[in-house]
Amino acid sequence: SFQNEINEVPFFDIQLPYELALKIFQYLGKAELGRCAQVSRTWKVLAEDEVLWYRLCRQEGYLLDTSISDHSCWKLALKNCRARERTLKTNWKNRIGAVSQLRYELGKVLCDVHSCDGVVIAGYTSGEVRLWDTRTWDYTAPVLEPVHGPGDAGPQPHVSFVRINSSLAVAAYEDGTISVWSLMFGREPIHRYQHNQRIQALALGSEGATVATASGFEVKVESPDDRGFWQTTETFEIQKLVNFLNLVPGVTGSPVTVAAAEDVVYLLKAEDPGKILHSVYGQPVTCLDVSAHEAAFGVKTFGWLLNEPNQVLLYNLETSQCLKKMGNSMGDFTCLNLRNSPPNMLVTGNKDRRVRVFDLRKSDSLCSLYAHQLGVSVVQMDDWKIVSGGEEGLVCVWDQRMGTKLWEMHHRHPVRHVWFNSHSLITANIPDEKTPRGASITDDDLTVHRKHRGVIYAYEFSVDQLAVESVLPICRSSYDEVTGYNYNIGLAVPYDNI
Repeated sequence: SFQNEINEVPFFDIQLPYELALKIFQYLGKAELGRCAQVSRTWKVLAEDEVLWYRLCRQEGYLLDTSISDHSCWKLALKNCRARERTLKTNWKNRIGAVSQLRYELGKVLCDVHSCDGVVIAGYTSGEVRLWDTRTWDYTAPVLEPVHGPGDAGPQPHVSFVRINSSLAVAAYEDGTISVWSLMFGREPIHRYQHNQRIQALALGSEGATVATASGFEVKVESPDDRGFWQTTETFEIQKLVNFLNLVPGVTGSPVTVAAAEDVVYLLKAEDPGKILHSVYGQPVTCLDVSAHEAAFGVKTFGWLLNEPNQVLLYNLETSQCLKKMGNSMGDFTCLNLRNSPPNMLVTGNKDRRVRVFDLRKSDSLCSLYAHQLGVSVVQMDDWKIVSGGEEGLVCVWDQRMGTKLWEMHHRHPVRHVWFNSHSLITANIPDEKTPRGASITDDDLTVHRKHRGVIYAYEFSVDQLAVESVLPICRSSYDEVTGYNYNIGLAVPYDNI
């Protein structure tokens, strides 16, 4: 009978127990399981077993945080995930989705922007720091309470830097003050401290609660102790002014900081305070990024050394050895992204207007994209696309394997921040000129004209994420395509439906 066949599966000339047959089937892929399902009714039951499809789903990287009981049909769940991914890719390539401006209207200039998982933090010349959560479409921008009370005399200092991770937001101000907020509790800072000089660099750990700042010849590392009281865990004195500062992610124990100061790269650890990772006299470091085990940075060489053009160096942080020298460019490397790149990959931007992708196991670039008119200012890549921003204000999205530009967006100011995940993209155009003409106290107009302020864009390419109900219909565009414009972004503009 059929019931008996389920327990004893016919395998050609022998009968196998169901569990054993399942063990054999687990080595098969989707296509093979489909073919096996056509052999007999027993094999069909076996080939559609939930355990097999749950495992396939996880192997392909879908629904990793679910358990087997969460779905009744894992074969269908996998099919839906793949279809969603295809749709997302198509939407990215053809720029189908919604774009909104995270604009702040009080007539002040944007100073710095950072984001983490779709939550955006922005600091302004008014000294205000704002947060947007772009994962919800009815978001408002709460203001994090400033360091200076409303009773303080004189204007508040500008914001120099802002950083955010999954639990903390940090801002550094022109007067050397640093404020730390918890994203869980209220808008009052949970910690603040002061440098006596202007802050040149600010770093926030990608996870956990560690803040590093560089001011003058001093690098300070702050983090809370076991009881939650913040304290200065490390202070490092170094010989040169810091240009770039990064905290090494995934470090257990005391934090490790990588600082680039002119032509020296320091590896700052508690047990080895002044360790020099790299130093070549007269060859300044032009950009820096670190991953859990490696540091990559661009080095500028000078014209009389024509046999040694500008390069990107890759160092192992455990052994302090130089693993690779990559690139061979007349222009300076202006930005690079090691942390978010796929394994063994590195994407760089250069003053010679090119975006280059390197395989860390080779020395020459895999692809070189001629991108921007004034040099590349920021880059990020994943397994199939690259997003780059330029000094002239252009954001370009590239298909990395084809080496072709998919689309671009332009705004007046240099692109200083780009962040994306599978379904959303955040870009920020930040003005270099923080006090444009017409914005000083002596002028009649105390607010800066909109064109001088800088702008943050949030793009959403996923149909699932576009929770249309949360935005009033009056604020959602009805047209797919504007006449004379070849992209079908539905702009979230008020009054389009009237």
